[in-house]
Amino acid sequence: MRGFLGVVVVIQGLGGFVARVFFDTEWGLLRRWFDIPTPVYLAIAAAGVALLIWSDQDREKG
Repeated sequence: MRGFLGVVVVIQGLGGFVARVFFDTEWGLLRRWFDIPTPVYLAIAAAGVALLIWSDQDREKG
């Protein structure tokens, strides 16, 4: 479950960042709920990557 959530978070973070920087538009669900500065989208993507790594490490242990 964490792996799937990690993928969704990475997509939302990278999609939001790329849309603002390269296309000067808004993209994703987060923009509907929050007014997020552009650099925070990269932090969101990094949190998604951390979830993916955590999920993979748990899978290797168990």
